[in-house]
Amino acid sequence: MSKKAISMLIPVLVVLVVWFIPAPEGLSVNAWHFLAIFLGVVVGLVLEPVPAALVGWIGVCLVALLGIIDPKPAEGIKWALSGFSNSIIWLIFAAFMFAAGYQRTGLGKRISLIMVKFMGKSSLGLGYAVAFADLLLAPFMPSNTARSGGTIFPIAINIPQIFNSTPENEPRKLGAYITWVAMAATCVTSSMFLTALAPNLLAIDLIAKSAKVTIEWGAWAKIMIPLMLPLFLLTPLLAYIVYPPTQKKSPEAPIWAANELKKMGAISFKEIMMLLFAVLALVLWIFGKELHIDATTAAISIVGLMVLCNVISWDDIIGNKGAWNVLVWFSTLVALAGGLAKVGILKWIGTLAESSLTGLPPMTLMISMLVVFFLLHYFFASVTAHVSALVPVFALIAVKFIAPEQLPAFLILFAGSLGIMGIITPYGTGPSPIWYGAGYISQARWWALGALFAVIYLAVLLLGVFIFV
Repeated sequence: MSKKAISMLIPVLVVLVVWFIPAPEGLSVNAWHFLAIFLGVVVGLVLEPVPAALVGWIGVCLVALLGIIDPKPAEGIKWALSGFSNSIIWLIFAAFMFAAGYQRTGLGKRISLIMVKFMGKSSLGLGYAVAFADLLLAPFMPSNTARSGGTIFPIAINIPQIFNSTPENEPRKLGAYITWVAMAATCVTSSMFLTALAPNLLAIDLIAKSAKVTIEWGAWAKIMIPLMLPLFLLTPLLAYIVYPPTQKKSPEAPIWAANELKKMGAISFKEIMMLLFAVLALVLWIFGKELHIDATTAAISIVGLMVLCNVISWDDIIGNKGAWNVLVWFSTLVALAGGLAKVGILKWIGTLAESSLTGLPPMTLMISMLVVFFLLHYFFASVTAHVSALVPVFALIAVKFIAPEQLPAFLILFAGSLGIMGIITPYGTGPSPIWYGAGYISQARWWALGALFAVIYLAVLLLGVFIFV
């Protein structure tokens, strides 16, 4: 039997095994059957025998067809499609259009090359150039795969080759350092901004449903930017100390970047327009509450303006397979996560948790939850799978045991861990396989660096509990 066939069979077996186990006390048969399908979906997202969006689609269809949520067909389909009306999902979709604008206009490439031109005279400077390029793009690109893997990687991976540093020839000369800095930096920026990682937005929507706590762009920024910015500034230097390049100077890199900028020519009108739209979006996301403008309304309106001003075309929107794939994928996961509450599973888990966690000091509980949630990412090859499987449960526990005045700040730190946890493995987040696949860092070295940086990143996150909660 082929590997793909086995990976397709395992989720089915999970569903069947759990389905035929008698429902535990406190859960209805319908709720237990829903949990069986949900667990099968999570396993399918981890193994990914078929595209992840299709895994979620199949799960939602099964629940609706079997009448598990509601025996009335009209109510079943209403639940199945509920995720597609979710405003957060459309904010994610709109942000993908911003990413397309950066790529189509060339603004993302120009920003990266400018960073290299002015900061790339030394290897450490190159590290900061790559990191700052990611930082400037992060608030507007919710796919760190598109940002780091699609925009920065094609530029940054050319730099070591100028110095004849290849995976086969002196990878430590420059290539390994650039690779690790780029990967580590994008993990930090993914936590710094709510809109820098699509699962961040999925997580806050699940938190709103499970914990009834709404987290907005500005509230996230007030906690995560002060916490992550020092970590971001430290990351290239830390990598330079623990995993130094043997090439310390890089005078050729700024020359190469300048030549590439010459080829691009003067900044175009479309690039200027894209920059203005990006700034407008950021302003509306930060001050939208005061202006009575919803973040999603702002985003989709600006996307419309981008099309009207020909920054992107309508074909760019309807042809963006990645954006539509994420729309379907996350919509089905939101529906399934909502189903956990609807059938009573979250209430049942909360009752079980209450008996085992009662008596723990609040600070001990919060630190324990963050550490466990972070370390469990070793078992996930997808941040989205991690979110959909664990966020509703952890959020419910937080509601039961954390004081209402402490809860919003804790939940921001909790969701904010999703970006930095991608550092721990070569498969931890979208860009990981791209940078790892470049071949500059061995698997053993990647795991060792990942463990070291994970300890540092987690320590900073835990510090946030003492500062903000």
